[in-house]
Amino acid sequence: MISIAITGGIGSGKSYVSSLLQEKGIPIYNADDEAKKLMHTDKDIREDLVALLGPDVYRNGELNKPFLASYLFANSENAARINEIVHPRVKADFCRWLKKHADKEVAGLECAILFEAGFEDTVDATVMVYAPENLRVERAMKRDGATETQIRARIAAQMDDEEKCRRADYIVYNDGRMPLDIQPVHYGHAAGTGLENQRGTHPQRPASDPL
Repeated sequence: MISIAITGGIGSGKSYVSSLLQEKGIPIYNADDEAKKLMHTDKDIREDLVALLGPDVYRNGELNKPFLASYLFANSENAARINEIVHPRVKADFCRWLKKHADKEVAGLECAILFEAGFEDTVDATVMVYAPENLRVERAMKRDGATETQIRARIAAQMDDEEKCRRADYIVYNDGRMPLDIQPVHYGHAAGTGLENQRGTHPQRPASDPL
């Protein structure tokens, strides 16, 4: 089995690329969705969050999301403390999930913070979904109903796309110009849904997408 990870910044279209792989029968583990589930169901995570933040982090047995968010986004040190609790459990959960899908030719991980969380060592290949920043902002504003200022602030808080491209084994261009279905797959030709082998390179920003 070949395991791949799909990553990309906000508005890049990584979830869309993941959905294309799923249409080909490739199972995808969504790290963000599973992290949210584990924060409700994992006994160790619950105990550690309560130890860190007190009993108010859970209300009537459910995660108190506004309370957690107010702590999480207060500063980077707080975010790091939460990540130290959650990320190792998500990583372990993904590894268990991967074993359950060992009969598959290809299995995937969708993870927005793949490199930041150190999840790249759990897969055979990493795939960066790239789109120009202005296009990403436009997509995210429509999707989330957020302002341009809010979206750009979120982008600024993420790892730079150029750095992700340098680290990734493969790059998918989701810029609305290059059709995804003509970008070939090089790891076993298993998916056929748009992964161009660009190992060691990164895309040039279009002239219409200024920094």
